[in-house]
Amino acid sequence: MKISEELKRELEIIRQGTDEIIPEDELIARLENSRKKKVPLRVKLGIDPSSPDIHLGHTIPIRKLEQFQKLGHQVVLIIGGFTARIGDPTGMSETRKQLSKEEVKKNAKTYLSQVFKILDKEKTEIVDNADWFENMKFSDLISNLASKYTVARMLERDDFLNRYKNGKPIFIHEFLYALAQGYDSVVVKSDIEIGGTDQKFNCLVARDIQREYGMEPQIVITLPLLEGTDGVKKMSKSLGNYIGISESPKEIYGKTMSISDELMYKYFLLTLGYEEKTVNDLKEKVQSEKLHPRDLKARLAFELVSLYHSTQEAKKAEEEFLRVFRDKSLPEEQPEVIINTEEDSISIIKLLTNLDRVSSNSEARRLIQSGAVYINNDRISNINLSLPKGNYLVKVGKRNFYKVSVKGK
Repeated sequence: MKISEELKRELEIIRQGTDEIIPEDELIARLENSRKKKVPLRVKLGIDPSSPDIHLGHTIPIRKLEQFQKLGHQVVLIIGGFTARIGDPTGMSETRKQLSKEEVKKNAKTYLSQVFKILDKEKTEIVDNADWFENMKFSDLISNLASKYTVARMLERDDFLNRYKNGKPIFIHEFLYALAQGYDSVVVKSDIEIGGTDQKFNCLVARDIQREYGMEPQIVITLPLLEGTDGVKKMSKSLGNYIGISESPKEIYGKTMSISDELMYKYFLLTLGYEEKTVNDLKEKVQSEKLHPRDLKARLAFELVSLYHSTQEAKKAEEEFLRVFRDKSLPEEQPEVIINTEEDSISIIKLLTNLDRVSSNSEARRLIQSGAVYINNDRISNINLSLPKGNYLVKVGKRNFYKVSVKGK
């Protein structure tokens, strides 16, 4: 198929960092028609605000939306005000906990404030799928939506099939989630849907649902999932391997420096939008020892902090990191924590849970058992340790220092 140079360049940008384009020939035809008629394509991303914060893994599809936005297409961001309350069963070995309407609304506010660090707010169409689902009659759900897909097709999905084979329950509302996501594409008249590789099934269901409604089916663009700081599992707040874009400059910088040398190239490609050729050139320089991997990772950390905070904050974070990890010095500022107790001593678990870094007793025990807790520069291994009243320098993980005073009431 012969295409113009302008369209070739547009395709290069769209293909960058993608896993699949389904089907690409339809995308090319849709792009050509868009140029001919001077009508932008409608590019959809649905996000369920299931937690209040966005991490770098979430930014990957948002960055792809940004590319479409800069190419002149219409970005449609669907807030799952209704679907978040169902809970996406994707990748789940058991039923996901459902959220309340109030929780979803609260999370959505912080989601959007973070999303617009990337997207142009004025050029982004924002809709909430609660607007159409909350008014849908039960008869419409049965006759106009549930009747358009079969149970056999649903069971083609790996996570459903595995649960079915293992005798684990699959609830009807979980089947309905994929149909609801598909109906979103009908309502917003989506030409293209963006999603992670784990969303491929749901996005393809939407193609079928659009056909059932007499619409031209959307093109599906899937993007790779980003491994977290552990280098193994998908970035997730529940796993503690995430880098949040609203975290402090020090946390973003330090966490980025902790990822593996091999993984940093994927971060350049997916979180910063570097072109593959540029990333390959950087990798070649490291392999030929023209560039030290530590220096390249520092560049990644600096650019991420600059992107979500500022260049000035990135410089401060870099200086702090070098002072603590290269020069083995304490950070300039250490939070001061005062703990009052009626006892003669305090357990190490209770002390740790008074720090903002530790949210629960189980997390405190896990940190101690993994060797991540130091008191006055001594590593702690005893989860039953008790400390007398006094002043302590507490280190949690590699970057978190606290001046702790344990006093009587």
